[in-house]
Amino acid sequence: MEMKGKSSFCDTFVIMSAPSAVRVKAIVDCIEKNLKEEGIYPKHKEGYKEALWVLLDYGDILVHVFHEDTRKFYQLERLWGDAPKRAF
Repeated sequence: MEMKGKSSFCDTFVIMSAPSAVRVKAIVDCIEKNLKEEGIYPKHKEGYKEALWVLLDYGDILVHVFHEDTRKFYQLERLWGDAPKRAF
């Protein structure tokens, strides 16, 4: 989601989900590994232990990796419904 002009704390939300905590952790591990290889490290990481909603703060980019049920409950895309979206 493009957050420029919508948020004062970041430019982009990346939002994804997985059907289990194990897969949520696997996605987070893969993101961190690949970005680390490029010399990019998160400023903050939250929620990894429970793996229901993991937040990776890369400054202008916030990565949200949800357990599917948690994503449905919080509906983050709906909260920021007027932000432009791109699917990958």
